[in-house]
Amino acid sequence: MISPRSLMAAAAAVATLHTAPAIAQSSGACVATETMRSGANNYVPNAPIIENLGTGWTLTGIVREAGTCAPLANVRVQVWSATDRGGEREPSNHGSVLTDAKGRYTMEISEVRPSFGQPHVHIAFVDPNYQTLFLRSVLGSDDREGMTVDFVVQPMANSDAQPSG
Repeated sequence: MISPRSLMAAAAAVATLHTAPAIAQSSGACVATETMRSGANNYVPNAPIIENLGTGWTLTGIVREAGTCAPLANVRVQVWSATDRGGEREPSNHGSVLTDAKGRYTMEISEVRPSFGQPHVHIAFVDPNYQTLFLRSVLGSDDREGMTVDFVVQPMANSDAQPSG
């Protein structure tokens, strides 16, 4: 019989494998990052564009387009997490940033706290020209000061993929 503790440890190990989704490349083509089922928990549409969600921990990454690997400039990346300021539902723990010309985003956050047993950060990419993506990135032991989460988004069919910020 599997104990609840063993089951939790196994789940944590699997979740950690998804800490920073890798960009799969073959022949120069990027494969879209898969959305995570629990990534949309406590999602708030159109979180305001802000400078930070506190200080002490940094989330960074690059957003690329599937197929071309082109970085996406001026697109919105939404972030939320449980922090020392409150839980995931706390409005001050929700915000958005825009990517720069090279598709990079950076969000300063108050220290991330465990929620449902694991410290993690939620990331959402919602743009009418791309398939929606939700991520739940679990912090590893090396992520005390921050983490990098790069991801690749799939253009919508029949879209010329002109990002909207």
